[in-house]
Amino acid sequence: MSTLPNCPKCNSEYTYEDGVLFVCPECSHEWSPNSDGANDDEKVIKDANGNVLSDGDTVTVIKDLKVKGSSSTLKQGTKVKNIRLVDGDHDIDCKIDGFGAMKLKSEFVKKI
Repeated sequence: MSTLPNCPKCNSEYTYEDGVLFVCPECSHEWSPNSDGANDDEKVIKDANGNVLSDGDTVTVIKDLKVKGSSSTLKQGTKVKNIRLVDGDHDIDCKIDGFGAMKLKSEFVKKI
């Protein structure tokens, strides 16, 4: 019987294989066997074209977006400067001239 590695997050010995991933039942951490588990927590956020986004990038909106709680619409082609990446349903925190602070999904923007 082969021995499985301990969980890199909580060091639990009760890991198991699920397809191509190792899973820890105690902390629910998943990792691939060929990774060291050190940088698995870093989420890579990509725009609509597959370009990797980072804090401080400038992006444009690729389609008209209705603004929740308002009757206005964020138009296609609107330039958004100095974005900040966050965890959650909406990946991008930003401030848009004329609209104020907003949260956007990365699938509706493209990097300039």
